[in-house]
Amino acid sequence: MANWRIWLSATRPKTLPASLSPVLIGASIAYYHNSFNLFYFLLISLIAILIQICTNFINELYDFKKGADTFNRLGPTRAVAAGLIPYDQMKIVSIFLVLITFILGMVLVWKSGWIIFLIGTASLFFAWAYTGGPYPLAYNGLAEPAVLVFFGILAVNGTYYILTDKLDLLPFCASLMPGLLSTNLLLVNNIRDIETDKLVRKNTLAVKLGRSNSNHLYLVIHLLTLIVPFILANLTKSYLMFLPLILLPLHINAAKNTYFFDGKELNKVLAINGLLILLNGLLTSLSFILLKHYG
Repeated sequence: MANWRIWLSATRPKTLPASLSPVLIGASIAYYHNSFNLFYFLLISLIAILIQICTNFINELYDFKKGADTFNRLGPTRAVAAGLIPYDQMKIVSIFLVLITFILGMVLVWKSGWIIFLIGTASLFFAWAYTGGPYPLAYNGLAEPAVLVFFGILAVNGTYYILTDKLDLLPFCASLMPGLLSTNLLLVNNIRDIETDKLVRKNTLAVKLGRSNSNHLYLVIHLLTLIVPFILANLTKSYLMFLPLILLPLHINAAKNTYFFDGKELNKVLAINGLLILLNGLLTSLSFILLKHYG
């Protein structure tokens, strides 16, 4: 059995903020609306992280099986492809994690009903369909739209619904920020891998669009993310919603460097994008907490 450090690395810790950020935002808006429960918040956070890890593990299995992870890889080492974790071990652990996640999710279903069951099962299905099945999303240019839905819209609004038993325009608008930033995290990852993905017929959105158009799309998504605080400020009538805009230099840095960096250099942009997801989640959550007490 591979040691714990290898397994920890295989979870891709730097990607986990993409699962926590929308939970923080959804919970903070629920808190702003006088409906927060610490137990359910922690449970949602755990389940979100587990779904992300399941996605990453299953991704390792199918990318190895399809030959997408090779010695030419420009990103971090993949444990299965490098022989650090045997394929069968990763498969067993992945199945176990999916079952554990499903069981924990049933607690949320018991509280909030069939809507959460649909969101949960769809999320687990996405964990598999991202690189598995007869029409894997990551191999057909559909991963980015799916990430916007699952790591933005469903994650924020699902969290809000569990904590409040209702839906609202405010969390829906706020959900676009983590969704768009997570979409860009995947997009810049795929921009980096355009040439190696072509070799194994992995037709990501970046492969389909080409380098130049992908760079433009990456910039546009950053701009769309920066518009959302203005929408939230209009809905809440509070300038506190502009708090995430202090991250503007990071947005500019990431968007600019995507045009000038190539190959492994793009891992720096990937790191900035991951930091943006985390900081945006924290600052957006803080803006709603401050709004409740001082708005």
